[in-house]
Amino acid sequence: MVVSCRTTHYGRRRSGSLWISRPTVQAASEQTSVSMDSDTFTACRSIQTTCSSETRGTQTFLCEHVNHPWFLLSLHQFSECASFPRGGEPYRLYNLDVFAYDLFSRLGLYGSVPLMVAHKPDRTLGVFWLNASETFVNVQYFPTEQQDDQSPLVRRRKVEPQTDVRWLSESGVIDCTVLLGPNPQQLFGQYAQLTGFQALPPLFALGYHQSRWNYDDEADVKAVDAGFDRHDIPYDVIWLDIEHTDGKRYFTWDPVHFPQPARLQLHLEKKKRKLVVISDPHIKLDPDWSFYCEARDGGHFVKDRDGQIYKGTCWPGESSYLDFSSPATRAWYSSCFSLDKYKGSTSSLFVWNDMNEPSVFNGPEQTMPKDAVHCGGWEHRDLHNLYGFYQHMATVDGLITRSGGSERPFVLSRSFFAGSQRFGAIWTGDNVASWEYLKISVPMLLSLSLAGIAFCGADVGGFFQDPEPELLVRWYQAAALQPFFRGHSAKMMKRREPWLFGEEVTAAIRTAIQQRYCLLPYWYSLFHQAHTCGLPPLRPLWVEFPREQNTFSVDHQYMIGGALLVCPVTEPGVQEVQVLLPGSGEIWYDVDSAEATRGGRTLSLPVTLNTVPVFQRGGSVICRSVGSFSCTADLQLLPLSITVALNCEGGAAGQLYLDDFHSFRYRDTKSFCLRRFDMLSGRLLCRAAGEEGTFDCDLVVQSVTVLGIKSKPSSVTVHVSGVKDSSAVFEHIETCCMLTAGTDCWFVLKGSKLVYTPSTGE
Repeated sequence: MVVSCRTTHYGRRRSGSLWISRPTVQAASEQTSVSMDSDTFTACRSIQTTCSSETRGTQTFLCEHVNHPWFLLSLHQFSECASFPRGGEPYRLYNLDVFAYDLFSRLGLYGSVPLMVAHKPDRTLGVFWLNASETFVNVQYFPTEQQDDQSPLVRRRKVEPQTDVRWLSESGVIDCTVLLGPNPQQLFGQYAQLTGFQALPPLFALGYHQSRWNYDDEADVKAVDAGFDRHDIPYDVIWLDIEHTDGKRYFTWDPVHFPQPARLQLHLEKKKRKLVVISDPHIKLDPDWSFYCEARDGGHFVKDRDGQIYKGTCWPGESSYLDFSSPATRAWYSSCFSLDKYKGSTSSLFVWNDMNEPSVFNGPEQTMPKDAVHCGGWEHRDLHNLYGFYQHMATVDGLITRSGGSERPFVLSRSFFAGSQRFGAIWTGDNVASWEYLKISVPMLLSLSLAGIAFCGADVGGFFQDPEPELLVRWYQAAALQPFFRGHSAKMMKRREPWLFGEEVTAAIRTAIQQRYCLLPYWYSLFHQAHTCGLPPLRPLWVEFPREQNTFSVDHQYMIGGALLVCPVTEPGVQEVQVLLPGSGEIWYDVDSAEATRGGRTLSLPVTLNTVPVFQRGGSVICRSVGSFSCTADLQLLPLSITVALNCEGGAAGQLYLDDFHSFRYRDTKSFCLRRFDMLSGRLLCRAAGEEGTFDCDLVVQSVTVLGIKSKPSSVTVHVSGVKDSSAVFEHIETCCMLTAGTDCWFVLKGSKLVYTPSTGE
């Protein structure tokens, strides 16, 4: 359930609307009270109007009497999964190019999602403030005295914490939606219905990406590509930054260093790999360049306050900025990605939108002036935080149109707003090679995930400065267990391909990346869940354990789906880490050793440079790929291994989602397969998880491992519909209660089950 309140606009009317169409929700009066057991959530609005050349009016939204910890879900680097720091300056939502950003700052960063989530053991709710202008969010805590309801006859009062949240936006209307949950999963679904679901990425986008500002030329790209093969490290995508263009003119290629771009892409495509190039929103002011002239003559540039084309400075020098708020400009820009217009491009070329806050080197706060004018007479102040959102949208539309609507696009954007998840991936911007930035990347990505932006990541190793070998290894290990996985660095930094730091480092990085690829069937299934239900793959512990208050402030651990608990190592020289295993009724299995541990405790675990604590939750089923691979295309031909982790009742469940991994056929013709695994009473059943979906593929299950079996079974049998039952070869390891059975059969796409028969006396 959602409750929405909206006001009319106080100021000059403009044509058109910003953002997206809103679904119909329950209307609310200007004073809204929602009962929450003993608490009351009250949303009330007050409006102040001032008229000047700088603003058309301010709106303040006040949330009172909310006895919940609040989480502001933007890109600020405080511990977003813990409660707000008390008092101090408000948080600013204003997209800016802030390279090497200060940690724990409340100032603006690359993107903004004006969503707040409040959670306590019996309730989760959210407030979505739909306003793309500069916004301040002020969070204040103070104690209040209330009558003690447990002693109504005694004049006893108890002190309760109170949280006040005030929203202050420079322009626009009050458009506020309260998401009533009441649990985290329902809240995610409500927010996704409001702003859009995460796009289902093509499988290659979930592999490893290798980037640098900049690879020198075509020979350099081919050498790096060959280096991954030579060192047996899988990867899927190599990236080119601004230097690949002809004089920073996007949609062009440097004629000296990249004279045959189509041939380069074909070279990569033969190995089932992709190329990504950058496309920024600033256009070099060059009257001899046909692209600039076409944009100018078509009226596709932002204007200044005097009605002239706005000019600012960025990488090419003097530039003009495309007005992506205009549907006509977005349509024109999308058409520029067609193969006949984008010379040298192929269908295996994908796109990276950078500098789209927008970044203006000589502008106020290194961005566009607020009085610049967009389509329909909107001032830039009204839609600033939407600028990158619109470029992301147009780029995605261009790649979809390029394929005739058949292929899923991949586009990474630096700037974002609520709803950006519909278009693709987001990263945390120009970070620094330091342990502090590695550590803060975890709560930043958790914050983005809670805000619906599930496909997110941080640059491995840090963009600025040179990482020490230990830091680089730990960053690869952490990022391999996060949604978007890209190594990237600035051109003034030393080269940092994984094989340049000695064999020990190379081996550790190789292992981290290989383990990422093995886990991709699970990751892909989680992204299907995000695409259909709104649940992010990356989750704070409290999402899975909403009643356990000791999880509320944990921001250095997280869950991948509901099955894996991860504790990245984010400090130097660590030989032991503390890991919270929540749930007193849970069983957790160490992924490396298969050792079982009861939940509801904190463990002290020894770690080496080659280990990261990862636990599988009892009651879950996870599918992995097994075999040798160089990219995600190889995974489609490899068998699966299934790991069943039994809970206290001896049961487990999980899902596997399959399609062709690249097209929209899953959506348009229901060409997909969603299988459910259930383990109960010694039987692992595989069956359809729903009525929809048909998909044929030659996928084999090579082995099934069951964790938590204490006694050796007398036999293990595989039943497959239409096929004679067969006995499976199995091994039982008593020290860690693990049973591994080789199946070697068509197990996934037919009605199947694996049965183990207990030994006498069990």
